[in-house]
Amino acid sequence: MFTDSRVVVTGGAGALGQAVVAHFENRGARVAVLDYSDDILDRVFANKKTGNIYLTGDLTNRDSCQVAISTVLAEFDGIDILCNIAGGFLMGEDVHETSDDTWDFLFNLNTRSIMNMSAAVVPTMLQAGTGKIVNIAARAAMGGAAKMGAYTASKAAVMRLTESMALELREKNINVNCILPGTIDTQRNREDMPNADHKKWVSPNDIARVIGFLASDEAIAIHGAGIPVDGLS
Repeated sequence: MFTDSRVVVTGGAGALGQAVVAHFENRGARVAVLDYSDDILDRVFANKKTGNIYLTGDLTNRDSCQVAISTVLAEFDGIDILCNIAGGFLMGEDVHETSDDTWDFLFNLNTRSIMNMSAAVVPTMLQAGTGKIVNIAARAAMGGAAKMGAYTASKAAVMRLTESMALELREKNINVNCILPGTIDTQRNREDMPNADHKKWVSPNDIARVIGFLASDEAIAIHGAGIPVDGLS
């Protein structure tokens, strides 16, 4: 389905990122895997796939994103699909007690990272006249929650950015959509919530399949959607 497609996956060494990388690899794509350190890339991708490239970068820094994407373009000569998988969760304080550090951490990682990568990637998609962008918001973005104000706000911002980008780019043959995962079945989440019913959580592979659909020609008519993918939770 994605033979010779050129895909960028941010946060590619994370649990969801790995599933997304594998999904596109297994369907013939070349993947640029971007994460924050060589150590984590080497540990997770000990056997690097021929044709892929593995890059480090600071997604919260626009210049760093530009440098990484310049490397991708030099290797791939174009980008067809951008998957903004990188992000983070942090329980915070009450809203009136939220520190600048908490706010900045979550908005930089969850929101600014998408803006920075879009600034680096969208111009080449515009030049090519085609492209697919899939962002990761969260089911929690649909409403506020106690001690999660900064997190839910940052993910709600991802939804609004997705909708705005979709309106800006759909006439240019570029689709922009986002996923709203529930609790993802990862080792870290199992350790943090050992008493939860893990069978009700959504697997990274299930989310990757939905991302693959949104990045495919089958989703050509979908713009600005927020797709809930939350298993049985």
